[in-house]
Amino acid sequence: MFDNVCKYLAETFSEDYAAWLLGKPVALTTLSPKELSLEPIRADSLILEQSDDLVLHLEFQTEPDETMGFRMLDYRVRVHRRFPNKTMRQVVVYLKKTGSPLVYQDTFQLGETRHRYCVIRLWEESAAPFLNSPGLLPLAVLTQSQDPTERLREVALALGTIEDRRAKANLTTASAVFGGLLVKPELIRTILQSDIMKESAIYQEILQEGEQRGLLQGKREGKLEVAQRLLERGLPISEVISITGLSAGDLKHIASKRQ
Repeated sequence: MFDNVCKYLAETFSEDYAAWLLGKPVALTTLSPKELSLEPIRADSLILEQSDDLVLHLEFQTEPDETMGFRMLDYRVRVHRRFPNKTMRQVVVYLKKTGSPLVYQDTFQLGETRHRYCVIRLWEESAAPFLNSPGLLPLAVLTQSQDPTERLREVALALGTIEDRRAKANLTTASAVFGGLLVKPELIRTILQSDIMKESAIYQEILQEGEQRGLLQGKREGKLEVAQRLLERGLPISEVISITGLSAGDLKHIASKRQ
């Protein structure tokens, strides 16, 4: 789910991400991995965008990945083969705080070949740029902070200033998704406007994903999975019951398993 939310944000608010990662609000368009002629190593985590003279390769990671360096080199070569005259900016953004040395690696060595890329650990980043940019708002809760709950309240205040209701719904849902990494679901429900999330494309995607799994796993199992995801995103129990048709007892069972 994190991959899909990150792709939505980077593609929908590409100028915000360009301003953050490139230093200027460059207009970017999506570059399909298929255009690189070879099958991607991990298409689920890959975000490629381009301008006339530049390609931005962006990957969001919740956990350390020992293959990251090779992936960076591999995609750099693929892009050079397809666009030899374009420069390339490669950035790995780690979302969840960890002490693993892998999140500090920004170089890959293969024989005499040495490749470097940029690494950002969100928990070390100042919140100000994120709170002042709509497309980055959902990530603000993961930035440097003594109190993630208080930071989520700051995000909620910033979301309240967004006039476009559809954008507000999607950004609120995305904020709940990332907030779930640090903040308890009941606090997310209290802080964010959970009612507006139902209008979000991201929210609908959660439902569709659950329905698809339900067809494979059985209707009840699919409903339980959808309910768990919605609870994690901060929706009130009454709304989850209405959406899934599950009982209050079912939801209490889900909540007890998560504690």
